[in-house]
Amino acid sequence: MEQVKDTGTGAAPPSYVFAARNAVAVVFALNGLAVASWFSRVPAVRAALGLSAGELGLVLLAMSSGALLALTTAGLVTHRLGAARTVVAAHLLIAFGLFGGGLAAEVVGTVPGVAVGLFAAGLGAGTSEVAFNVEAATVERRLGRTIMPRFHAAWSIGSVTGAGLGAGAASLGLSLVAHLGVVAALVVAGTLPAVRRFLPAAAHASGAGRRTGRLRDAWREPRTLLVGLLVLVLAFTEGSANDWLAVAFVDGHDFGEAAGAAVFGLFVVGMTVGRLAGTPLLDRWGRVPVLLATIGVAIVGSLTAVLASGPLAVAGAVLWGLGASLGFPVGMSAAADEEEHAAARVSVVAAIGYTSFLAGPPLIGLLGDHVGTLRALLVVPLLLLPTLALVPATRPPAARPSARPTPAKTG
Repeated sequence: MEQVKDTGTGAAPPSYVFAARNAVAVVFALNGLAVASWFSRVPAVRAALGLSAGELGLVLLAMSSGALLALTTAGLVTHRLGAARTVVAAHLLIAFGLFGGGLAAEVVGTVPGVAVGLFAAGLGAGTSEVAFNVEAATVERRLGRTIMPRFHAAWSIGSVTGAGLGAGAASLGLSLVAHLGVVAALVVAGTLPAVRRFLPAAAHASGAGRRTGRLRDAWREPRTLLVGLLVLVLAFTEGSANDWLAVAFVDGHDFGEAAGAAVFGLFVVGMTVGRLAGTPLLDRWGRVPVLLATIGVAIVGSLTAVLASGPLAVAGAVLWGLGASLGFPVGMSAAADEEEHAAARVSVVAAIGYTSFLAGPPLIGLLGDHVGTLRALLVVPLLLLPTLALVPATRPPAARPSARPTPAKTG
């Protein structure tokens, strides 16, 4: 089996590693809460500014642009400042963006102000994405077992909570400023104590002396690029459902709006369950077999969601979520396999993967104009099939002679 884990001593991890595990999970959840809170109030922002669908799309592009810009430099920032300080700075940016965007939309009524807020939130989201994934990968190594998918499950739980709170705020007529201001305060108030529980500097010492990898070097590494391409397709698999699944079931399967939203909710539940249940499977079987199996489930699920009807199509959406659940977290773990290069490689893989959030929505939309939104989603299984060939790139590289001993697992 290809997945090798060790705490470095063979002994049980010290208590501070478990504290760091819990802290990282909190930060993931807060990040998901913040992002979903914003997207849950997009209809209110559109109404406040009187935007058309096309104009709204351009405004939302500011967030994606900020995230992509951050991902090109986040590895360097994390390397220089450390994960804890980087996450604090990034979450302060997110909080500013949330509150500022809500204020600009509802009180000032200015599109450029909203775009600035979204750009700041995207910049913070992209930066924190790299920083807390680097910290999560280090915690995972110190624990000696797979835990990354559960961190991403925490993000999913945070996003579901944020969406639910946003729906509640909208139904109660709560203003954008009040709702997003409270969320911004919660994100900052939760982040500050959590990062104090991140791993101490001494826990990073095993790789500190050799942290010489630079960002531009990571862009030249074949394995890093292959992992990035894998994450790109699997992020597209997830993101296309986030953006279009509810609409596709309404337009293509004649579901009502509430039923379409419920199907999307079941997809998210499938994602969360897959990330929680997939963790022991990764430890038992390793990355390659589990990813091959889950991508196969995503192919079957997405085909069923599009080509079947009624309850069978709904079941396909759940399978789609289960199958797409492990791609992003396993890609982050694979990018961070060698601690001394983790920040740069995670930055590269995240940057490649996040381009799907820019290219995905317009691609599905363009295809939907010609074949319908539901049929346009067939691009998902078509992309997943050749992606199976990229899965072996996630296998951990062979240990260097100078590296700490890592006894191979059998199985």
